[in-house]
Amino acid sequence: MAEKNIVGRKEEIKTLRTIRQSKGAEFLAVYGRRRVGKTFLIREYFSDKGIFLETSGVKNLGLHQQLENFTQALSKSFFGNVPIQTPSSWKAAFELLTQQLQNVPKNKKAIIFLDELPWLAAQKSGLLPALDFYWNQHWSRMPNFILIVCGSAASWMLEHIVNAKGGLYNRITKKILLKAFNLKETEDFLRKNRKINLSRKQIADLYMAIGGIPFYLKEVKRGCSTSQIIDDLCFQENGILYSEFSNIFKSLFDQADVNERIILEIAKAGNLISREQLIKATKITSGGTLNKRLEELEASQFIKCFVPLGKKTRDRFYRIIDEYTLFYLQWIEPLLRSGTFSGERGHWHKILKTPARITWSGYAFEGVCFKHIPQIAKALGIAGLLYESGSWRHVYPKKANEKGAQIDLLFDREDDAITLCEIKYSDKPYAVEKSYAKILDQKLEVFQKNYPNRKNLTRKQIFFAMVTAFGVKQNIYSEEMIHNEVTLEDLFE
Repeated sequence: MAEKNIVGRKEEIKTLRTIRQSKGAEFLAVYGRRRVGKTFLIREYFSDKGIFLETSGVKNLGLHQQLENFTQALSKSFFGNVPIQTPSSWKAAFELLTQQLQNVPKNKKAIIFLDELPWLAAQKSGLLPALDFYWNQHWSRMPNFILIVCGSAASWMLEHIVNAKGGLYNRITKKILLKAFNLKETEDFLRKNRKINLSRKQIADLYMAIGGIPFYLKEVKRGCSTSQIIDDLCFQENGILYSEFSNIFKSLFDQADVNERIILEIAKAGNLISREQLIKATKITSGGTLNKRLEELEASQFIKCFVPLGKKTRDRFYRIIDEYTLFYLQWIEPLLRSGTFSGERGHWHKILKTPARITWSGYAFEGVCFKHIPQIAKALGIAGLLYESGSWRHVYPKKANEKGAQIDLLFDREDDAITLCEIKYSDKPYAVEKSYAKILDQKLEVFQKNYPNRKNLTRKQIFFAMVTAFGVKQNIYSEEMIHNEVTLEDLFE
C-alpha cells in the first residue's frame, strides 16, 4: 500500500480512512503552507484505492491549457491514454467526467483530485460555478465518489471553498489543515525516508532554521552535520533555500511585496509586534487592506495572531511561526541585500558562536516550543487536565516608572495551580544565577498584581518551570525557584 510511505500524519490518515470507508459521496478540502506535503499525502494514500484522477493547476496558465492538462488526466484514468478532444469549458469537462463516473462499478471508488485549485479556478475560468453545479446535481449522489480539492493559497481555499457563502456553502464534508512536521515527525522522516540519523540536538538546530517542511528535509544529505546542511541549503547560490523566500511569496500572494513588508516589520520588532505598531511601521491603512494581508499570512501559516491571556482582542500581537522565514530574514536577506556575500563554505559555522546567533536561537527555540505545547504539558504531568495556555505580558504606563513583565508560556490549570514557563535555549545546562533569580521574583510580583484572574490567585499554587535544551544546572537558586524542568528530549515525545 502506498500509504506505508507516509510519515506521521496520524490524525490526517484517520480522516482519509473515514472518507475511503464512507458509504456516501465525500468532498474533502486540503490546505496549508506551500511545500508542506499536501500533494504527497493525497497521492500516496489514494493512488491505489480505486480509479484515481489527479490534475494540478498552474499559475497564470490560460484556460485552454488548464483544460488540456485536465483532459490528459481524464484520458489516463478513464480512456486508457487514448487521446480525447479538449472540452471548451469546465462545464463541458465535468460533463464528460460525469459520464465516465456513471460507468464506474459501485463497489469501486472514483477519486478526483484537483490540486492547486486556486490556479485552476482563475478569474473568469468558470470552474467554481461548474464545480458547484456538478457536485450538487450529480456527484453528491454517487456513493462511491470522492472529490478532493487542494491549495497552497490557504486564504483563497478558506474564502471560496471551506467557508464559501455561495453555491458551495456547507458542501465540504471533511477538511484538513496540513501543518509542518513536529520534531518527532522530523526525526522519523529523516531516519525512514533519508536514512539519516542525526542527534536530537542536531535535529532541533536544523528545525529552528528550516522547520518541519518535508520538501526542505528531502534535500538533507547523509553524512553532514547540521552546520554543513544549513550552509549548503541556505548560503550557496544553488541551495534551495537561498532564494526560496521571494519565490514562495510570489507564488502564493497577489500582493507579495506588501506581505513581505509585514513579515519584515514583525522580524525587526523581535518577532513580536502589536497591531498598532504594525500599522505605524508598514504605513498600511488599518481596516480591510491590512486585515486581508494578515489573514493571508496567517492562513498560510507564516504568522500567528495571539492575544495575551486576559487581554482583549484589540490588544492582539503577531509573531512569525514559520522557522525558515524567521531564519531567512535574520541571516540570508541581509546578505542578499548587501550584495557582498561570495558564497564561501562554512559561513554558518562562523556565525554559530556569535551573540547575534545566540539571540536568534532564543526567538527560534521559543517558536518551536509554542508548536509543542502538548509535549510540554505532558512533561509537566498535566496532559490529563484542562488548562488554558498562552503568553502573558504586562506593560505599565510610562509615567508609572515601573518595570513590566512577560511570561513566555503559562498554563492556568483546573487543579488550582498555574505553571509559569521560562523558555531558554543554550548549548549546555542553563544556569540560574542570582541576577536571573531576581528577575524571576520581579516577574512573579508583577504577575500576582496584574494577572486578570488575580482574585483567584490566593487559592492557586504558582509553579515555575524551565523549558531548555539540556536542563537546568543545579545550584541554590534553581533549587529555590524552579519546580519543574522540560528538556529537548521531552519535545520529541
